[in-house]
Amino acid sequence: MPDPNEPNERIIAAVPRITIQAFCETAETAALIETTVGDRRMQKAHVRVQMGGGAAAVEAFRQAPTPNVIVIEIQGPKSRPLECLDALAEVCDPGTKVIIIGHVNDVLLYRQFLQRGVSEYLMAPVEPLGLISAVSDLFSAPGAKPVGRTIAVFGARGGAGSSTVAHNLAWTIAREHGTATVIADLSIAFGTASLNFNQDPPQGIAEAVFAPERLDANLLDRLLSKCSDNLSLLSAPATLDRTVDLSEASFDALLDLLRAAVPCIVLDVPQGWSAWTRRMLIAADEILIVSQPDLASLRNTKNLLAVLAQSRPNDARAKVVLNSVGVPKRPEIAAAEFAKALDLTLSAVLPFDPALFGTAANNGQMIAEVQANAKPAEIFGSLAAAVTGRAELRRNRPNMLEPLLAKLSRRKAS
Repeated sequence: MPDPNEPNERIIAAVPRITIQAFCETAETAALIETTVGDRRMQKAHVRVQMGGGAAAVEAFRQAPTPNVIVIEIQGPKSRPLECLDALAEVCDPGTKVIIIGHVNDVLLYRQFLQRGVSEYLMAPVEPLGLISAVSDLFSAPGAKPVGRTIAVFGARGGAGSSTVAHNLAWTIAREHGTATVIADLSIAFGTASLNFNQDPPQGIAEAVFAPERLDANLLDRLLSKCSDNLSLLSAPATLDRTVDLSEASFDALLDLLRAAVPCIVLDVPQGWSAWTRRMLIAADEILIVSQPDLASLRNTKNLLAVLAQSRPNDARAKVVLNSVGVPKRPEIAAAEFAKALDLTLSAVLPFDPALFGTAANNGQMIAEVQANAKPAEIFGSLAAAVTGRAELRRNRPNMLEPLLAKLSRRKAS
């Protein structure tokens, strides 16, 4: 299991809508597979777990069609693995894939498994992500492009500034890391991304959500408006000509297309708690909760962290950004106390700077465009490095002024 404080190095693609049947010999392996069923990457898969190992698998499929994937646990020679596989081959439907979970590290046996068409051999005990990765890889085409990373930004309460954080984060990832990025404004009725990026696209996310049967790669390309070389915007119409009553899976097809098209997608998720927002957060590769230093924000952030940790047991905890810190004459919870109450390290603390943020908003610019050397611009840079897993790369980036600064320091010392 990954360190909960570290981001996953590898992005595992979601398992498609398939059927999986597992035949276990130990209660521990059965419990492990049951645990994987709740992982966000397994939402579409239908999984059934039973005991009996290879013999039970052969018996189960004598009169029944086989699923897309069969997982068989084999403890050792007493399980007669090769005989079971030979018998299973006689009743297995073409295209069914077999994964073996074994307890013996035997190269010869592994080769015999491969000769019989076994797709993957995993050594017990298997971690949940290891099994999910093995299943996912079975349905990833060779040479396929890496799946895009989704970063969901969500406000702990209304007015926390999550949209401002999402937009500046996406701009910084695209600008500083040269990564093709899409910022998707999911607030269909009240979205502000088009204003913040000074764009007025004729089409946007509503066309993708309200007519999903028309959505394909070509339509998606037309819906995206270009903000810069590496940044594209999927804007919200921000009109009230219809109510927005979305189903839980309203954005699924759109996200699948985005993940196949670009390496980074920043989701500006509107504040509120519905089936689709919950699904959006749980399914994201990285989550940023934007909060403010007050009691309501602290309570809401704590509740969000708890439900997300429960729903994402194999993922790192959500990151928390404390925004608008230092409002004059406003009683605030100190950042250190806020972090202590949540039992985590805050990923960023953004100072209250109404002149800078107000100017950026009114001009349709990002913070670094208004004042490149401003403290918030530096914070967004560090945050972008953290969510993309490039913190080391950022720290080790050479500073072109270092030789000159060093020379000046030596002169002062002499």
